[in-house]
Amino acid sequence: MLPHLAGLIVDRVDRTGDRLRLWARVRGPGGACPGCGVVSERVHGRYRRRLVDAAIGGTHVEIDLLVRRFRCLDSGCSRVTFAEQVVGLTSPHARFTPLATGMIEAIGLALAGRAGSRLAGRVGLCAGRNTVLRRVRALPDPQVGVVATLGVDDFAVRRGRVYGTVLVDLDRHRPVDLLADREAATFAGWLAEHPGAQVICRDRAGAYADGARTGAPDAVEVADRWHLWHNLAGHVEATVARHRSCLKEPSLPAVEAVASQPSDVDEAVTEARDEHFESRAFVRNARERYAAVQDLKAQGLGIKPIMRELGLAKETVRKYYRAATIEDVLAKTRDGRGSVLRRWEPYLNERVNAGITNGSQLFREIREQGYPGSQATVLAYLRLLRTAGSTAPAASPAPKVRTVTRWVLTDPEHLDEEETLALKKVLTRCQHLQTLAGHVTAFAQMLTGRHGDRLNTWIAAVDADDLPELHRFTRGLLRDHDAVLNGLTLPHSSGQVEGTVNRIKMIKRQMYGRANFDLLRKRVLLAT
Repeated sequence: MLPHLAGLIVDRVDRTGDRLRLWARVRGPGGACPGCGVVSERVHGRYRRRLVDAAIGGTHVEIDLLVRRFRCLDSGCSRVTFAEQVVGLTSPHARFTPLATGMIEAIGLALAGRAGSRLAGRVGLCAGRNTVLRRVRALPDPQVGVVATLGVDDFAVRRGRVYGTVLVDLDRHRPVDLLADREAATFAGWLAEHPGAQVICRDRAGAYADGARTGAPDAVEVADRWHLWHNLAGHVEATVARHRSCLKEPSLPAVEAVASQPSDVDEAVTEARDEHFESRAFVRNARERYAAVQDLKAQGLGIKPIMRELGLAKETVRKYYRAATIEDVLAKTRDGRGSVLRRWEPYLNERVNAGITNGSQLFREIREQGYPGSQATVLAYLRLLRTAGSTAPAASPAPKVRTVTRWVLTDPEHLDEEETLALKKVLTRCQHLQTLAGHVTAFAQMLTGRHGDRLNTWIAAVDADDLPELHRFTRGLLRDHDAVLNGLTLPHSSGQVEGTVNRIKMIKRQMYGRANFDLLRKRVLLAT
């Protein structure tokens, strides 16, 4: 006999295929009214309920239960009749036993609708995807309680369009709530409804800073160290892009046979590439947008009014608004042009110098070496060589901006000998990049060792050098000085929050992006 059938009498058991059916009735004289609690033995009628229970040995189990309906003996009770309930077996209007319901809820939290329905069917529970989702949505929210150390970050509900906020209790290592947006007022309202936050660990977003100051003015704000390093990395890449001319090794003195050439082949190839780059539509659009944003900026308009005026995204307007010249905006794109073929250009130059000029043959040769591009790209490069009037010397290509940025941001102990030598050559050729590398090293030591007392000295040293991109970074640090200082001093970080954001991404992919926010919130808060 099943444990929860101890209060029942089983009249008959039938098994047909993979389905087991039990006919049962309640053992007992009467039942208590759920409205007033008075026990009644006056039977008003009977009816049958069919309940789905947990499977036994992979066999579907159904309980055909004969239920009595009693008449309430209390004349003042609002209920005239009521149906008896069996503890552990029935619930009002439920088609599943509590045991089966708990299994469906656990499956729904783990897998959501369609996948959960398939798994439920394999374990002997016939539940459609809508049933699984209803069970998950009906679950009560967990109690938040007092959150002393709170982590906050945003996540994409619909990337680039809709964002939400995840709140994590860093002491108990669990998410406590999801908010439907990332506005300061929403975050401040949540903090006001849940007082007691002593430490708030956040990224550098202004909305969360404003919300924390409004909703929990006494809490200690901590800027997360990973976000500080990530912000620095962006400014380092912009600085390297500004000095990209220093990345290429200077040309060796020309031999007598080459000295008589009337033009520099490298410059001719570069000019031809620049002409092709400037002819592209997105470059023309970028120049037009930059001019429009700068005109409105000169009129005294801010970023948001310019957004509304031009109908552009906020990040797009901010990029053009803060750029000193349009070349700063196009630097990364210009540096990346021809990147598919760039690795094989020295080989092509050597082969052409050796008299091999057949484009199809050269394409086959570099394809065997791993070239992933098309033959048209190879032929276009050979046309550039013909336009230049001769073949370019087989010199090693300059490292990319992103590659040099990675070298600068990487611990020297984690670079191999070749990368260390290449970085040393680049820094020797450019005093600005050498100074930049020194500041990055000092900031990394301050970050990893949590030496917040060095912050002001570091900012002053950076501001004293000619590094405009890092000046923007230091201005941002000064605007959020207290939180940055706490981040470089206290042990708190947003590591748990970032892990929760990754988990949210996994849950979203599992639901194929079709779940509403309420279901996503239930699964994040309740699934363990």
